Amino acid sequence: MSAQPAATQSGILGLIEKVGNKVPHPVMMFLYLIIGVIVLSAILNLLGVSVTEEVAVPIPVDSIVNLYEDSAAPGYYNPTQPYDEQFTVQKETISIRSLLSIEGIRFIFTSFVPNFSGFAVIGITFIALMGAGVAEEAGLMNALIRKLVAVAPAGALSFIIIFVGVLSSVASDAGYLILIPLAAAAFLSVGRHPLVGLAAAFAGVASVFTVNLIPTPIDAMLTEITNESIALAGGQPITIAANLFFGIGSSIVLALVAAIVTEKIIAPRLGEYKGPKAHAEGDKEEISPEAEGRGLRAALFGFLAMLVVILILTVPPGAPLRRPDGQIEGNSPLMDSLLFVIMLFFLISGIAFGKAAGTLKGSGDIIKAVTKTFAGLAGLVFMLLMISQFIAFFNYSNLPRVIAVVLAGILEQANVGALPLLILMILVIVLLDFIMPGSVPKWAIFAPIFVPLFIRLGVAPESVLAAYRIGDAPVNSITPLMVYLPFILTIAQRYQKEAGIGTIISLMIPYVIVILVAWLILFGLWFVLNIPLGPGYLPQLAP
Repeated sequence: MSAQPAATQSGILGLIEKVGNKVPHPVMMFLYLIIGVIVLSAILNLLGVSVTEEVAVPIPVDSIVNLYEDSAAPGYYNPTQPYDEQFTVQKETISIRSLLSIEGIRFIFTSFVPNFSGFAVIGITFIALMGAGVAEEAGLMNALIRKLVAVAPAGALSFIIIFVGVLSSVASDAGYLILIPLAAAAFLSVGRHPLVGLAAAFAGVASVFTVNLIPTPIDAMLTEITNESIALAGGQPITIAANLFFGIGSSIVLALVAAIVTEKIIAPRLGEYKGPKAHAEGDKEEISPEAEGRGLRAALFGFLAMLVVILILTVPPGAPLRRPDGQIEGNSPLMDSLLFVIMLFFLISGIAFGKAAGTLKGSGDIIKAVTKTFAGLAGLVFMLLMISQFIAFFNYSNLPRVIAVVLAGILEQANVGALPLLILMILVIVLLDFIMPGSVPKWAIFAPIFVPLFIRLGVAPESVLAAYRIGDAPVNSITPLMVYLPFILTIAQRYQKEAGIGTIISLMIPYVIVILVAWLILFGLWFVLNIPLGPGYLPQLAP
């Protein structure tokens, strides 16, 4: 028996779910999109569509030929890791490139394998779930969920999960792959609908992605692009902490807002869960409280041992996980390897739990746990194959870049005041995020246009960057180009077999709307009251 469908099929959201679930399978949907991009690129290329604009581009790093790769073709590597990636502003003419030209057809055929093998989401998914899979098979995940539910106040579970999701952006994509399945299981364990937990975690991870309590690796790149754009207007560069206060305030306020949406809209809409437990839990033997206690103590020791290793590799001066300049925060080896580090924590803790609790007898059981986890990703991998091709072909055609520049040009001509123009910029970025989800590519196009423009209007560049963060996050959870959407759908179908893309989108739309409105109000108050966005960074420039 599956989840009660009647509870999810009423009102406008029910209509969205019904329509959304009638769209073709994601594999076919992206196949149709690929065909559409190919045809559209050919038509617009024949029409000579192009734009000229100043954009921020990375400064190339000299590479060295590596003839010792396990391949017949020579590879390349950078002699030093550019942890402070540099950008420069250049004027570019961007033309639509036809995928039906000789070069375009050549690209389709020669890039098909590299598009898939170079699609970072695939490697990230397998690495992240390797440790989580061992921990789940050992029983550590269920034990942690029971502990979380036992110590968390009943009314605070949604907020805790959402807030952890917001903080997970420091670890790149770990929140999507680990927290969302965990949240669904946590809600099920307390007798609540697991899709409520899934939606809450997805909102925290995706729709509040661009802010945190501490600077994240992506902040370093956004700040560098901003500084290159500031130079066009002769202003002073900003630091990575320029939006720190705004990020902290936004993280807390939006987590509270999303928790209210969860309890007042999503939970009542889904109603009581009457479906089965996820199949992954069905065949597992019950662990006795004594064995679970031993396992948790061993997992704690494993966690602490791993923590000591990471501290040794990070804390001392000159440690390998520090940057060459000695810094740890921002774009550093520690931050770059955080997903791998998290995987190791789960893997070591899971093995320790399994050994002590008796659920993992030896190396064979550990290997079986990893194999079982990887086997369950087969359908997801096929979907990612099609998604990787669409994104590569879409980017090759230059369609997203041309659309972004055209929208930016329209916005630049708007004759309104500073705050209304900032809000208009946010709304344009929201629309653009549906077809161009990446934070850095959009900012590379928008920053050289709007940072100098707003400086002339007396708006500090850190305010423009804060506004960009607002536009770049909320719709991440409903855009079809969200690369983790197939994975999240797979998790939802564990509990509700008939769930489709429409199910996920209809669950997330209330979060998107409420978070966006709340964030706009928060930003407006911050700007009007001239509250510092970061240490020493006011929203408005001094006259």
